[in-house]
Amino acid sequence: MLNTDYPIHQLTDHLFRNESKKMIAVLTRIFGLENATTAEDVVQETLLQALNVWKFKGIPENPVAWLYRVAKNKAIDVIRKNKYSSAFDFSDQEKQLLTSEYTIAIAIDHFWQEDSIKDDLLRMMFACCHPDLSPENQITFILKILCSFSTAEIAKTFLCPEDTISKRLYRTKTFFRENKVQFEIPSVAEIKKRTGVVLNAIYLLFNEGYNSTHNEELVRKDLVEEALQLGKWLTEHPHTRLPEVFALMALMCFHTARNDGRLSPEGEIILLPMQDRTKWNTALIAEGNDYMNRAATGNEISAYHFEAAIAYEHCIAQTFNDTNWNRILELYEWLCRLSSSPISELNKAVAVMQVKGPEQAFAALEAIKDRKALESFYLYNGLLGELYFRLGNTEKAKHYLELSIIQTRSEKEKKLLRQKINVLYN
Repeated sequence: MLNTDYPIHQLTDHLFRNESKKMIAVLTRIFGLENATTAEDVVQETLLQALNVWKFKGIPENPVAWLYRVAKNKAIDVIRKNKYSSAFDFSDQEKQLLTSEYTIAIAIDHFWQEDSIKDDLLRMMFACCHPDLSPENQITFILKILCSFSTAEIAKTFLCPEDTISKRLYRTKTFFRENKVQFEIPSVAEIKKRTGVVLNAIYLLFNEGYNSTHNEELVRKDLVEEALQLGKWLTEHPHTRLPEVFALMALMCFHTARNDGRLSPEGEIILLPMQDRTKWNTALIAEGNDYMNRAATGNEISAYHFEAAIAYEHCIAQTFNDTNWNRILELYEWLCRLSSSPISELNKAVAVMQVKGPEQAFAALEAIKDRKALESFYLYNGLLGELYFRLGNTEKAKHYLELSIIQTRSEKEKKLLRQKINVLYN
């Protein structure tokens, strides 16, 4: 998050990431969305000051209070310098007290109350995921503002030049400024529609963490933790305690619970049939089950419900051979009826392979309407390689596995696919 070689940074990174998003949310509420960069600057200066002071004096007894106090003081300096600037709007009743020397200290404390901070985080989430922004800009803004990623870190995540990320951020901030987007939670009537956009962004963030395509590590625990934290905030607010929110949290818990079994001590991929299920996190599975129970309310069902139910089936199987593939296939069929996509159809084909064999799986792939969209996707060609392998056609299996190697950006995936090719000729 910060470009520093201080050893203390390794001890405070989690604290800084967690608290910086809170500070940015509060400061953005004070300064306005159009001045989100100023909020970022204040937080960055606060964290740098912490590193410099704590390096010599040690971490204070209450580091969070220390950070908030410094951030408040820096915010007061910004307000004093800009209270007459047209770039800052302190006209509403809540902010007017910030422009008076008699009331500024008391008024700014009001913004840092615990309940107020939680509301500001929710406001920030909805701002990051404004429906008029592209998904790429939503995720980029979330990583920058709420997850405190540097431009370089975001560029590495997306495997694109830093200039591209800078342009995305510039366009997003320009959008907020030109459209005078209010820093607020949508009305109850609109919140369901907007929550769908927020959930999509959180799930995209989680997926990049769970199976990273742009990083040397297969699992990005930092992204997984950020996604879980963002989802948890939604479950804690009365206006966003919706069934699909709980279903997404259940899905992410079930997936995260299996992470420790997915990799060897050396960081190599362990396929599902060979995973040591005693390493799966039973507490997270139980937490996911609790979220599933809370998701089972109302009359509507989302794609997250079916995906969570599929993940649950994997979690409760004592061994790979105990997996209820018939149930999983049934759930995929329901999922594809509700919300068909090339990826969900591809995953359904895997279930078809397990239940009905490779020939029927080929037929399932042929039936995908947007199959051409999958032809450049490494998992699609990897599945073709697996199907031909099961049918004993080693030449075609090798062809599609090699194609999959070219398409994936993950070195861990490439190594696994090469191992599969070696098996063909042993």
